Amino acid sequence: MSASTPQPDFIKDLNPTQRQAVTTLDGPVLVVAGPGSGKTRVLTYRIAWMLSQGVPPHQILALTFTNKAAREMKERIEKVVGGAANGVWAGTFHSLFARILRIEAEHIGYPSNFTIYDTDDTKSLLSNIIKEMQLNKEHYNVNVVRNRISHAKSKLITPKRYASLPALLEEDKMAKRPRLVDVYREYMIRCKRAGAMDFDDLLLRMYELLQNHEEVRKKYQSRFRYVLVDEFQDTNELQYAIVRKLVHYEGSPRNVCVVGDDAQSIYAFRGATIQNILDFQKDFKPYGVKVFKLEQNYRSTRHIVEAANELITYNKRQIPKTIRSEKGEGERIRVVQAMSETEEGRRVADMILEQKNRYHLRNRDFAVLYRTNAQSRVLEEHLRHYNIPYRVFGGMSFYQRKEIKDVIAYLRLAVNPVDEEALRRVINLPRRGIGDTTMAKVAALAASAGKPIFEVLDQVPVATRTANALADFKKMVLRFGQKAAQADAYEAAEYILDKSGYLKMLQQDSTREGLARQETVAGLLDSIKEFVENDQE
Repeated sequence: MSASTPQPDFIKDLNPTQRQAVTTLDGPVLVVAGPGSGKTRVLTYRIAWMLSQGVPPHQILALTFTNKAAREMKERIEKVVGGAANGVWAGTFHSLFARILRIEAEHIGYPSNFTIYDTDDTKSLLSNIIKEMQLNKEHYNVNVVRNRISHAKSKLITPKRYASLPALLEEDKMAKRPRLVDVYREYMIRCKRAGAMDFDDLLLRMYELLQNHEEVRKKYQSRFRYVLVDEFQDTNELQYAIVRKLVHYEGSPRNVCVVGDDAQSIYAFRGATIQNILDFQKDFKPYGVKVFKLEQNYRSTRHIVEAANELITYNKRQIPKTIRSEKGEGERIRVVQAMSETEEGRRVADMILEQKNRYHLRNRDFAVLYRTNAQSRVLEEHLRHYNIPYRVFGGMSFYQRKEIKDVIAYLRLAVNPVDEEALRRVINLPRRGIGDTTMAKVAALAASAGKPIFEVLDQVPVATRTANALADFKKMVLRFGQKAAQADAYEAAEYILDKSGYLKMLQQDSTREGLARQETVAGLLDSIKEFVENDQE
């Protein structure tokens, strides 16, 4: 890394601050990268600069959050420096740590070919454990339990430590799941016995490997002389703890570069903490941390950038910065205050139609962003009304969501109880002890008698408890029909959701996904209410 080494041509593509962030290799570096400021270019050029200065590629560890980001990073580096990029350890936290764990598996009592459980595997195992422990499935909702365990792991809380924290135990007790710690403990035992890790374990076991095995820790501290972390504002406590294990030790050069933006932290629900990026300066201040702020936005016009700056000033915890743009004033941002979500949806559709006709634009020239999936319903209805084709990205159409189909199935049964597909969908939702074996007997009896399934529900020769459940379901559906005949659609829908137990089931799931489902169903109810009110006018 001699000062006389000529600078590569790619350095000329950078502005002065980017150039400093790229070429400052020694010691801790924090790059605060505002939106559209060339963050990816800085990361890839920094690695390219290292390689051009003689740093062996295998000594570089670049951690990203998505496989796509890692792949794009490698491709960009390769375009700049050629095949040398192939030796760089670049990938997601999970993929790279899985690679290391397979190499070092014997140290933590795992086979090198351990299985990685996905979400469905995790939920299936937890469901079996909850069933075997004879716990109430409503209180020990598998999604809630999985989320609770995942959050604990992100905080470096093992089952043993969990059991020693009164605050967590009290929270579980208040939520009517006092044995959650036992479920957590048994889950970890069963995973270990099966030679399996879930995604959170890939991080937790990596930390334990570095924490408990000095030789292994020194091996990787020595190998990775340069560590880079992308989207640092989205790291959780566990991920930052692993990074510190790799770079924060006696005699370390602490060549660690983290890139992120405190103002773009949006993954708190996954355990990410903005505190990491705020603490980095404090943690590495004794070692001469250098901070570079990328404040030049190359993506947006001045009006957009200045509006964003103004909003961000209200953040209570932040790294002060002022993003600027030289792309001209641009069009002014219009803020339209609608009186209702219906008016909002109509005005969005109106504006799209107006812009299409005025400027001869295509449908693909427009994008509509919304905060929650439940909000798409109104937008979709108005786009359909104007025959404007659309695609929903990052989620499914409002009416294709499971919870919406469930509610509509109940409403269909109220109107037409012999609707077999609707009946099959909800007869055991929420759980009523009517499983596949029972339904097979019901279907067989109905077929032999030549009658709809609904009509024979209370005639099936099954155990008393199951027979009672079938008869109760039939009586409930008949009551739903009576309510639907007497009340308006909104009152009937509210009644059915309440008496069926479906709404209560949703409310017991406090995970982010569960809350989203509640919002989606609330959106459907709002749509029904609006329909009733409009019909009465």
